[in-house]
Amino acid sequence: MEIKKGEFVLISGASGSGKTSITRVINKLIPYYYEGELEGTVKINNDLVSSYQMFELSEIVGSVFQNPRTQFFNVDTNSEIVFGLENQGVSRDILKKRLKETCETLDINKLQNRNIFHLSGGEKQKIAFASVYAMNPDIYLLDEPSSNLDIPTIEVLKRHLSVLKNSGKTVIISEHRIYYLMDLVDKVIYMKNGQIQKSYSKEDFLNLSEDEIKAMALRCRKKTKLNIEMSNNEKHPYLQVSDFSIYRKDNCIINNMNFSANKGDIVAVIGSNGVGKTTFLRTLCGLHDDYKGDVLLNSKKTDAKKRRQKNYMVMQDVNYQLFAESVFAECKLGIENVSDDLIGEILNEFDLSDYKNNHPNTLPGGQKQRLAIAVGLICNKEIFVLDEPTSGLDYTNMVKTVELLKRYSKDKIIFIATHDTEFANLICNRVLDLEK
Repeated sequence: MEIKKGEFVLISGASGSGKTSITRVINKLIPYYYEGELEGTVKINNDLVSSYQMFELSEIVGSVFQNPRTQFFNVDTNSEIVFGLENQGVSRDILKKRLKETCETLDINKLQNRNIFHLSGGEKQKIAFASVYAMNPDIYLLDEPSSNLDIPTIEVLKRHLSVLKNSGKTVIISEHRIYYLMDLVDKVIYMKNGQIQKSYSKEDFLNLSEDEIKAMALRCRKKTKLNIEMSNNEKHPYLQVSDFSIYRKDNCIINNMNFSANKGDIVAVIGSNGVGKTTFLRTLCGLHDDYKGDVLLNSKKTDAKKRRQKNYMVMQDVNYQLFAESVFAECKLGIENVSDDLIGEILNEFDLSDYKNNHPNTLPGGQKQRLAIAVGLICNKEIFVLDEPTSGLDYTNMVKTVELLKRYSKDKIIFIATHDTEFANLICNRVLDLEK
């Protein structure tokens, strides 16, 4: 693989094909942080990557990881944005100037001086990008930078990437959601089973048929509008949310909501980054107790403890909820009376059977996501809640996830917080817009 200075390159392929590994080889995290044997050479500006000290390479290559939480070193956003500059020994005057320029250019002034632990997933992604942008590297490595972003913010990201390209920066992006990059890419590298199968020019890639794109497990190349065929299933609603207001640090983020749903409903919970989608889902599950109003299940008021017994939630960052020493053990952890046959069946349907003895934390992001969803289905709760479940999912696994969730939805209500309109159109029959 050769990438010219100033090129904009998309690394594509199915989950687990090796996209993230390519980025880790370029930024030297492989083999110096992630164990394994490395053969061959990697060069930047005709110099071996292995010849660079880490601090030298960090001035040339800036990385935004798939999970931004793994690259944070500070509690507040301002300190995080300038952390790299501080480690480069930049003077305080220049540091303040770069902080101001970065926040204004990226339009994130409202995120200044915030506690990182109180940010939404999309807001964390913005801060991770800002921390790299502030350092002004020659090469930008981004691993699924749009996975937690709402549609307007993706358009903002696209504009920033366009500015980087026009200023001569080299941009390398590993991504599943590819539609927003089609105007920018110079080259598309397609990976399969750990190998580079083909390198496409922009023109050749755009000339591929939709069937060819789907066969490669790639997502749609065009922007998809939310177009859910609404069905009304509320004659005798199983779930009723009445006069529901949710608070976060004395701020009312959801005011006087009334909503109902019945078993069989799959509800898309939508809204911009930071609007309160995750907090709403956590409250529904009994994990956030600062609220007013009633939640009724089968016409009976339920407190938080009762709701925790009735709900299962797949978090936006599934690393918080994977605890066991193997994939198979994860599927049994804390679940009573579950048969090995059922676990084997669901793991097979999620293409995880070959990894049943692997430690969950060794899996790629997409496989971790599928494992968390599989565990949720095995738990078989009446209300199943998923927070941004398509992060790391290629087209093939997205369709499989849709089919499985639909099949298991008949006796439960499923809530899905998502910005992924392609996914929502395939699976949801209801929409709950938190900004209306």
